[in-house]
Amino acid sequence: MKGVKPLILASIVAMSATVQASDLNKVIDKSSEINQSAAQSQTKIDKIADSMQGRLQQFKTLNKEIDGLTVYNAQLSKQLSNQISEMEAINQSMDQVSIIERQITPLMLRMITGLEQFVALDVPFLTDEREKRLASLKDMMNRADINSSEKFRRVLEAYQVEVDYGRTIEAYTALLDVDGQEREVDFLRIGRLELIYLTRDGKKAGSWDTTSKQFVALDDSTISQISKGLRIARKQLAPDMLTLPVHAAD
Repeated sequence: MKGVKPLILASIVAMSATVQASDLNKVIDKSSEINQSAAQSQTKIDKIADSMQGRLQQFKTLNKEIDGLTVYNAQLSKQLSNQISEMEAINQSMDQVSIIERQITPLMLRMITGLEQFVALDVPFLTDEREKRLASLKDMMNRADINSSEKFRRVLEAYQVEVDYGRTIEAYTALLDVDGQEREVDFLRIGRLELIYLTRDGKKAGSWDTTSKQFVALDDSTISQISKGLRIARKQLAPDMLTLPVHAAD
């Protein structure tokens, strides 16, 4: 019996060791599971943290865009307000233009009539050319394809041409009734001061008398000066002093 007790004790010890080893393995396995679960949880936490960081960055970016859009919208509002003001000003200007256009047409008609009367009373030089210009202005006023500004420009241009006649010298050829016979003569116009003619054969000369409203014959002694004046007007001679008769109005 003495030999049995140690054997039983050894068996108990062995069984105890086996039980302890089994429990330890369970603990280890459980610890491993806990570690794996903790690792998975940490991974999820990291992902959530990354996601939150990304969303926070997006939020900040959106806030900056909202701030920028707010400034942009405020600027657009100012521009829109200015454009509305400009449109109102343009509408007012258009109304004024319509009023001016209604007033300017009668003005142009009066200017053309005045110019026609002036030409009729003026020294009779370039008669055909000046009458054609007046006829062209009258025809223009009846045309709908020419706007008022262009019509007014042409009327002013015609006035400018007439003004320029008063400060230029010119030579041209035309037909004139001389002693009851139509002849081709050379005209010398010196501003509006004098209109002189010389027959092409150089034998007869005359000038416009503003009092009698007709051409009067000039003395033969003036022919050389008239011929010289014609050559100067045609730029065939350099400008020089001329001695010519002047028929001034009373």
